[in-house]
Amino acid sequence: MNIQIPVFRLCSPVLLYGAIVLSFLLVSCSSGDQETLSIGDRAPGFSLRDLDGRPVRLADYAGLPVVLRFFLTDCKFCRADTPILNAYYDRYRDRGLGMLYIDTLGIETKTLRQFAGEFNIAFPVVRDPQGNVGKLYKVRALPQTIILDPDHKIIAAILGGISEAELDRLLLPYLDR
Repeated sequence: MNIQIPVFRLCSPVLLYGAIVLSFLLVSCSSGDQETLSIGDRAPGFSLRDLDGRPVRLADYAGLPVVLRFFLTDCKFCRADTPILNAYYDRYRDRGLGMLYIDTLGIETKTLRQFAGEFNIAFPVVRDPQGNVGKLYKVRALPQTIILDPDHKIIAAILGGISEAELDRLLLPYLDR
C-alpha cells in the first residue's frame, strides 16, 4: 500500500507564507552583479560636481587619506558630527587630509548650500543626484562614512555618527608621518 500525502497539507498557511516571503527576500537581495566592497579593497574612482559646478574627482586626492561622508541635511547624526568633521578637517588639511560630503539623494542645491553655510563646511560638498557613487560604494543607509588610506584602500565604513576618537584611530597613522 503506497500512500501519497500532498506536501501542501503538511505546511501550515503561516509557514507557507513565511517561505514565500523568505524566497522573495533572498532573490531580491542577491544579484550577481553586486559585489560587496570590503576593508582593504581599492576605492572606486569617481568624478562629481561641487555646489558651484566645479568637478571634484577622487583622483584629485591621490596619495592622501580621504573621508567620504554620504550624508543627509536633516539627519541627527549628520548635524551632530558635522562640526567634529569640520574641525578635524581644519586641523589636518595642511597635513594632507581630504574630505568630501556626498549627496546621493538629489537634495536641492539651495538646501545643500544652507547646510554647508550653517556648519561653515570648508571642504567640498558634492552632488551625486542619481546615487551612482553611492551604488559604487554599496551605500545602502545614510549617513555612512568611508575612510580611505593614502593608497585609496578602504580602511573603514562607519554607519551613523562618527567621533573624533574614531577619526584619530583611523587617520592619525597617515597624518602623523
